[in-house]
Amino acid sequence: MPDYTISHIALDEDTILWRSADVEQERRVAIFDLIEENTFKPVRAAEAGHGGPYRLTLAVRDGRLQLTIRDKDDAELETLILGLARFRRPIRDYFAICDSYYQAIRKSTAAEIETIDMARRGVHNNAAELLLERLEGKVETDFATARRLFTLICVLHIKG
Repeated sequence: MPDYTISHIALDEDTILWRSADVEQERRVAIFDLIEENTFKPVRAAEAGHGGPYRLTLAVRDGRLQLTIRDKDDAELETLILGLARFRRPIRDYFAICDSYYQAIRKSTAAEIETIDMARRGVHNNAAELLLERLEGKVETDFATARRLFTLICVLHIKG
């Protein structure tokens, strides 16, 4: 039976210029949670008989998201390219709300932190829905996987 999951995920470290301890923690948690539980079925690879699990590398090249999908033996199956124009605002909003959240954790009340966290989750959820739309017809995945992938896409956009 095919295993339509991601077993390994990597970020193109050349894309990332800098990340804070908070962002590094978000990256670690997103990768751990993604590997623990995900649904990921690249349509063309699955139709060609490649049932996974898959190894995925995320990179940003020329303003586009590059998803390189490999089989369990590390043979490349396909590379998907997604335009990032529609993600610019959600990424910017997510960075802003995360910055507010990290500051609030250090000096705000529990109620203030909860309010900011609810806004952060809203931005994150909307971006995950957008990613699901952009992957339609290319990769079948679930909301939780899309949400974690969006976190990692944001990590790729940190410029210092």
